[in-house]
Parts: sequence; C-alpha cells; structure tokens
Amino acid sequence: MAKTKRIGILTAGGDSPGLNAAIRGVGKTALGYYGMEIVGFRDGFRGLVEDRKLRLDKTTLAGILTVGGTILGTSRDKPHRMVIDGRTRDMTRVIAENYEKYGLDALVCLGGGGTQKNALRLQETGINVITLPKTIDNDVAMTDCSFGFATAMDIATEAIDRLHSTAHSHHRIIVAEVMGHRAGWLTLGAGIAGGADVILIPEIPYYVEKVAAAIKQRSRHGTNFSIVAVAEGAMSQEDWRAMQSAEKKLDRARTLHDKKEAKMELASLEVRHQGNTMRLAKQLEDLTQLESRVTILGYVQRGGTPCAADRLLATRLGSACGDLVHEGIFGVMVAARGEGTEPVPLEKVAGKRKSVPPDHQWVDTARRVGTCMGD
Repeated sequence: MAKTKRIGILTAGGDSPGLNAAIRGVGKTALGYYGMEIVGFRDGFRGLVEDRKLRLDKTTLAGILTVGGTILGTSRDKPHRMVIDGRTRDMTRVIAENYEKYGLDALVCLGGGGTQKNALRLQETGINVITLPKTIDNDVAMTDCSFGFATAMDIATEAIDRLHSTAHSHHRIIVAEVMGHRAGWLTLGAGIAGGADVILIPEIPYYVEKVAAAIKQRSRHGTNFSIVAVAEGAMSQEDWRAMQSAEKKLDRARTLHDKKEAKMELASLEVRHQGNTMRLAKQLEDLTQLESRVTILGYVQRGGTPCAADRLLATRLGSACGDLVHEGIFGVMVAARGEGTEPVPLEKVAGKRKSVPPDHQWVDTARRVGTCMGD
C-alpha cells in the first residue's frame, strides 16, 4: 500500500484576513479529496522548532472560513535567526530534523515577503516547501494578488468614506494614514475607491508644497475640506533623497566603521520617518491655514472577518496547494494568475517586491479624476 502523505502547515509574519480560509482550503483538499494527513504548527516557524503542533481534521477545520486571524497563531521568527533562551540562534537544522521526525512529505508556509525568503532557505536544506502569498500590502512578487488585500482595502475605503462627513462639517483637512511601508497598493486602491483628494504612496515621493497647492485650489473653487490618504511609508522628496543618499553610502562602504555609520544614518532617518504623518498634517495646516486632523487606521485594517473576495482567493490557492502536494511539485509559491493559479519557483519570488509602477493604470486613473499624487 502507498504511504499516506502528511503535510505540515504554518502561518508566519503578520496576521491577515483569509489565513484561516487558506488553512481550510489546504486542509479540506488534502484530507477530503486526496486522503492525506495534515498537521498544523503553532506560531509560525517557532512551533516547528519547539514541537508545538495541532492535528488538523474535519472538526478543527469546521467553521473557520469566516474567522479572522489564524487558528494556528503566527510570529515573525526567522528559522536562521530565532531567539532561544535569550540567544539568537540558527534553528534551520532543528527544523529539518523535526520535519523528518514528524514524517512530513511537505511543509506549507502561509506568509508575505519575509516568509518567502525563509521558505527558500528551508527548501535549500532539502525540505519540500510550498508557500501561499498573504499580505494586506499586496506586495508579494509574481502573483496577481495576495489574500488579505481585498479585505484591508474594503476596511480602509470605509474609513475614508466615514471621514468625509467630518471633514466637510468642520471644513478641515483630514489626513488618513493607511498601512504600507514599502508599497502603496492599499493606499492607492482605498484612496481611489474612497474618493480621497490627495493620495501619497511610497513609490511617488511628494512635494508638500504641491499637496498644499492642490488643497488651496479646492478652497478657491468653494470646497473647503480635503481628504489626504497617505501610506505610512510615503516620503517627501527631501526625505526620499536623504534616504537614497544613506543607502548609497551603505552600498559604497568598505570598512566596518563606514558601514556602521551608514547603518546609523539609515536608522536615524527611519526613526524620524515614524512621525511623518503628524508632521505632514502640521505642514499642510501651516501652508493652507485650514485646520488639520490625523486618523491612523493601524491594525484595524488587518482584523475581522475576511471579505468574500479574500475567502474565495484563499480557498482557491489553498486547494491548488493540495493539488501540487499530490503531484509532487515543491519549491514553489502558489500564485494567483487570472482566474486560475500557477506554481512559481521560490527563487523568482524571494527577496523581490511588487511595487506600484508610477505609470500603473490605477495611478493614471487617480490623476484623470483629479486626485493629487503629490508630484
């Protein structure tokens, strides 16, 4: 008789709407369609190191499709840099040993960009790995979309919708900070859908004077309020140039002293940037003489029930993952491609980011309807 295949599954990185739907998609396909066994590991890669696991069966998978977060728990632990008893250690070999000990035929990792890199490292040790792309930022490379994005965009859009009435009633500028350190998909999509008057994203450094000019022009035409949707990673032209200069210094550094100085400069700029949204609101208030208020959406964008689009996407990707395990195809990410899926080698995904192209159709659309992009 053929040996029953056993899959291990874990969720890593930040939580995201649709993780449970994806776990269910993998689990139900593996269990019900292919007759496999599936074991969940708690809190990301740490669960595989510390022998914290959960046998997934029909009862465990029942009722989780609509639940936010992840029933397995998650963490940002990296296999090669995990804090154990107060010390940072490389636990890659321990994970490989436990993979063999548990008799796993494949390890399924649900996560964003960092998880793709960690999964590639595990693949290089001989572990059969498959990943699924998860992030509200939608910045995982080589996939049309990541699950979690659609729900977060709905939440951010609703928040911008609600801010319109307050901005209009009090004749204010309201600056809404949306998640997205390195990619502006979420801010751009929610900004367009919510009718933001200004959208600022990391890919397009802005001039605060141009933003202020657009707001003052609205005032001259009788509209004395504005909604500014800003990604947390959006930068002014001045800050962007300073960051580029510091990164070039780090690239050119040849001595430990020069590298240390360049890293300290980068760290200082990143700390300064943490208050960027508040600083932007104050600058706009000074330049326009309109009262400004800030709303930081924060983690509310990652929580709650996943929308229908994310449930569908996560289930599709999870089910396709079960097919790939059955077919013996590993070392890949299950990418969304049109209405179907495609296995993409992890080498093409890890270490890459899907940023918003400055000439993307969404950007063109925003400009055509009169939205200021800050440049």
